[in-house]
Amino acid sequence: MVKEIERAGIPVVHICTVTPISMTVGANRIVPAVAIPYPLGNPNLTLEQEKQIRKKILDTALEALSTEVDGQTIFEVKW
Repeated sequence: MVKEIERAGIPVVHICTVTPISMTVGANRIVPAVAIPYPLGNPNLTLEQEKQIRKKILDTALEALSTEVDGQTIFEVKW
């Protein structure tokens, strides 16, 4: 589905926990997530710490969305 949306001219960012799967499905902009059961957080952290994690992941996704790419690119979250 990611490839079809991109083919229509709409950039897509795939936030995922297992980046090789994103590569297999053909996502062009890939942002690694935290963990499979909790991709955008960690229930063992405080609410404030979780918000910081989510913000960093989403900031990275927005950066990826506004970046021209030529093929598959993994955008590392800056911790």
